[in-house]
Amino acid sequence: MAGFLIVFLGGGIGAMLRHGVNLLAARFLGAAFPWGTLFENVTGSLAMGLLAGYFAFKGDASQHLRLLLTTGVLGGYTTFSAFSLDVALLYDRGEIVLAAGYVFLSVALAIGGLFAGLALARHMA
Repeated sequence: MAGFLIVFLGGGIGAMLRHGVNLLAARFLGAAFPWGTLFENVTGSLAMGLLAGYFAFKGDASQHLRLLLTTGVLGGYTTFSAFSLDVALLYDRGEIVLAAGYVFLSVALAIGGLFAGLALARHMA
């Protein structure tokens, strides 16, 4: 149960960070392009790489700290970081075709799912 609470708290922190980045990006760069989301995806993936590498090579972080920072904070900040880590893990295992398939399916099906949801919402309205 403690793990769920830790992820909940970290997710709230990450979501607040994401909201702040989106507000700042819109204020300083405008809203014509999703600069905030791009920044979050890149910095979240960089942070996930740093954390995953540290945890893998140093290995001295508790499971609670790992959950707080990766699933919690980074999960709330951007799920793109988890996606990027999944791709890297498949690639590192030599599963190049699976990694490419995962990238293609994730992007295509997620965008397709969004359009399907929009179409259903329009139909129901």
